[in-house]
Amino acid sequence: MKLAPHSKLVFIGDSITDCERARPVGEGLFGAVGKSYVGLIEGFLGAIHPADAIRVVNMGTSGNTVLDLKARWQTDVFDLKPDWLSIMIGVNDVWRQFDLPRQTEIHVSPAVYEKTLNELARRTRPKVKGLIMMAPFYIEPNRSDAMRSRMDEYGAIVKKVAAKNRALFIDTQAAFDDVLQHMHANAIAWDRVHPNIIGHAIIARAFMRVIGVSL
Repeated sequence: MKLAPHSKLVFIGDSITDCERARPVGEGLFGAVGKSYVGLIEGFLGAIHPADAIRVVNMGTSGNTVLDLKARWQTDVFDLKPDWLSIMIGVNDVWRQFDLPRQTEIHVSPAVYEKTLNELARRTRPKVKGLIMMAPFYIEPNRSDAMRSRMDEYGAIVKKVAAKNRALFIDTQAAFDDVLQHMHANAIAWDRVHPNIIGHAIIARAFMRVIGVSL
């Protein structure tokens, strides 16, 4: 496994990461890490590598875009002093362009998304042992669908930024695409954005594979 024993692993993102995690810091007793893929990852790490005692913290916040992450980066990343940081952001950056098309002031263009994400990665990479960047996704198999096509564009940006900043890249969209060959999107997410437990397990499995843990 890529994570050294006793590493502190922090996750940051939007509602897909959040999933009822505790405030102000999603760590500790009584399901503090929430009900997302983060909780599954904590469980797998504890079950498969119990001696490594990996510390997992969830700092996802529902509704966030990459600009919201930038505004809370000091308190929710740097102040927590992670050994490893996982970033998954982009769904709202894309979604607001489709569900609120007239409110252009809250839209995050590809250029702004890339610039901001790269800035956060560049500032963070020297401070952590490992950086993980996860592509945003839309649980829709039709790649010509307008929102799916735009999400793929933002996913490609994440891959580019990850390579530039020596980060591990997780193609979350590809993980969903594999399952969508056998299941309808509605069986994974009613709105094609917020996954059920199957969807969160898909994300968790992709994450574990990238850090070198077989499931």
